[in-house]
Amino acid sequence: QVQLVQSGGESVQPGGSLRLSCVGSGYRATSYCMGWFRQAPGKEREGVALIDVDSNTTYADSVKGRFTITKDTAKNSLYLQMNSLKPEDTAMYYCAADSWRCMLVFPDDFSDWGQGTQVTVSS
Repeated sequence: QVQLVQSGGESVQPGGSLRLSCVGSGYRATSYCMGWFRQAPGKEREGVALIDVDSNTTYADSVKGRFTITKDTAKNSLYLQMNSLKPEDTAMYYCAADSWRCMLVFPDDFSDWGQGTQVTVSS
């Protein structure tokens, strides 16, 4: 059974840090393009970061310099290190895998999605 299981979301104060994790099972998820997306209430789904099969990374302008996407092929896992968090980063975050175009602007290309994890940044 193909599955992506997420962990790591919680509530933090502005300026804080969080690390999201996403573990693949049923297939070698890290052999594909993987990414993180987020959706805030009342807003469109937004691409946050991507990492391709060669570990090249792409970030949304809103998170550049603050967020880092990495993967561990041995653990079949994807991570998102989030630093200097802002209230506008508050959203449900989703990991995704297997996209033929591997571009932030085409989330519908991704075949597999995690269950989502809530990140809340508030004082």
